[in-house]
Amino acid sequence: MGTGETSGGRRAVHGGRVRRRAAAGLLAGAGLAVLGTVFVLLPGVVVDHDLAGASVAAQDRLKAVNDVRTALLQVIGGLVVLFGAYATWRQLRVNQDGLRATQEGYVTDRFSRAVDQLGSDKLDVRIGGLHALWRIAEQSDRDREAIISILAAYLRTHLPWPPAGPEAPAADVPINDVAPLETRTADAQVALTALGVLCQHREQSWVNLSLTDLRRADCDGLWFPEVNFDRACMEAASFYRANLTQASLVSLNLRHADLTTAILRRARCVLTDLRAAKLVETDLRDADFTGTDLREANLRKADAHDAVFHRADLRMADLRGTDLSTADLADARLTGALASERTRWPAGFDHTAAGVVHTEDPGPEPPPLLQPPGTTWQAPPLRSTP
Repeated sequence: MGTGETSGGRRAVHGGRVRRRAAAGLLAGAGLAVLGTVFVLLPGVVVDHDLAGASVAAQDRLKAVNDVRTALLQVIGGLVVLFGAYATWRQLRVNQDGLRATQEGYVTDRFSRAVDQLGSDKLDVRIGGLHALWRIAEQSDRDREAIISILAAYLRTHLPWPPAGPEAPAADVPINDVAPLETRTADAQVALTALGVLCQHREQSWVNLSLTDLRRADCDGLWFPEVNFDRACMEAASFYRANLTQASLVSLNLRHADLTTAILRRARCVLTDLRAAKLVETDLRDADFTGTDLREANLRKADAHDAVFHRADLRMADLRGTDLSTADLADARLTGALASERTRWPAGFDHTAAGVVHTEDPGPEPPPLLQPPGTTWQAPPLRSTP
């Protein structure tokens, strides 16, 4: 029984091969017949049609027939070239689709492994996973938004504010006793740096970093436009040349933060604690500082065009060279604030009656490279009461 079935299968396979060969032979014969017709008969028909019965020498007629055959060969050659180009293009598309599918599978595998690494108990493994996600986000536009969300969630869950866990410094610990973020939690600093780089080319509108403990974080040169830092703690953080355009900084602790030459255009800094913060040459245009505590803050040479300081506390702030010419200073407290001849006030504003102290202009600011590094900088005690 089995032998019969095997023999029958072999005969069927053999019969199929025979039929395919026969079909190929018929197609080849038909092709040759068509070519024979085209190159043997058709040129003479074309020439006779063009002559319309006119009498010509046999040699001239033969030359005309050969010219037609040459033209036909050129046409067929061109068609063959076009067909070859089309076939090559199709094969290239197929190869590209296959390569793209392979690459996407590879990226997905790398993505999964990197996310798994974030849950490791080993610091170096977590840092490796964060760097892997960073690399994937730079190479894959499709995964960038998801990775940005993952990095933000990583910071919120690993560094909540108020602090949680025995290893986190308590909320009331003096800032000089808090280690820099890169020393305290190196993986969090890597995540924050990656986020500040990737946010430069993101598409989603908001990134949530609210209620995070980012004391003494290094954010120099990073981009955080439209990032939500509400009710977080970034005391003594460094934002030199950082971009915080349209960021939400509501009720954020930025005491002793260094925002020198940072961009805070249209930032929402309502009820923010900026005591003793450094905002030298900072772009504050159109920012909202309603109810903000800016006591002892250094705003020398800051550009505060159209900024709102309604009910802001600017006592003992350094406003020498600050441009407040179009700022809203309604109900602002300015007792003991320093000003110079380079300070620009709104038209009709009596800064002397507001308690501003006039003093010498400090002159050019020292180069940033001569300033003490943020990791070793000690925050001086606040003269203002809590």
